[in-house]
Amino acid sequence: MEPRAHMLAPAGAPEWTRAIGVFDLETTGVDVAHERIVTAHVGLLDGTGAVRRSRSWLADPGIEIPDAAAAIHGVTTAHARAHGRPAAEVVAEVIETLRSLFDAGIPVVAYNAPFDFSLLRHEALRHGIPPIDDPSPVIDPLVVDKAYDRYRPGKRTLAVVAEHYAVPLVGAHDASADAVAAGRVAQALARRFADRLPPTAAELHTRQIAWARAQAASLSDYFIRIGRLDPDDRLDGAWPVR
Repeated sequence: MEPRAHMLAPAGAPEWTRAIGVFDLETTGVDVAHERIVTAHVGLLDGTGAVRRSRSWLADPGIEIPDAAAAIHGVTTAHARAHGRPAAEVVAEVIETLRSLFDAGIPVVAYNAPFDFSLLRHEALRHGIPPIDDPSPVIDPLVVDKAYDRYRPGKRTLAVVAEHYAVPLVGAHDASADAVAAGRVAQALARRFADRLPPTAAELHTRQIAWARAQAASLSDYFIRIGRLDPDDRLDGAWPVR
């Protein structure tokens, strides 16, 4: 049976772009070992970037949501306690949904993947849920963009990179909006660098492991030169889980 038109990869793009999962978390902070999930989104985009499946969660993280975090994603402690579901239930369902994508061979896009997948792993261990120790294949537009356009000046936040690749991002720091935008950025990267990208998501996943390690080493050297990092310290380049 021929695949439906909307599931076809765009002309010239790798085959994996015809169906991609997208994943994003909004949290209580940035320490992946200790912070908690507040909102989560897992979805599925077709080859045109249209949303074909979408699921979002609001959790009661069980701790206070700092004002600084609430100012970014808009969820206060009071709102999460009143409307959020128990964190353990949310974590279990997010993991189950991601596993279903990986089991189907669908790559999952996450911008700055080590943050989301590492925090999710720590949350799983916290609640006695089997974690996803080795998510694969993962596509991280941050790593891919740095690999293929290394010397472009400016920040590499999702908002900046989305604008660079003409991908709309409305409602930044909403888990759904960020996840979908990251997926579309990945597809834009695949179109832009189609002649240089590996043909399969599995091979791209493997290359990103090396790229992320090299990028962390280069950034460590820079931070040491400007005095932002002690010479004995190095940034962790493990990917997609730290």
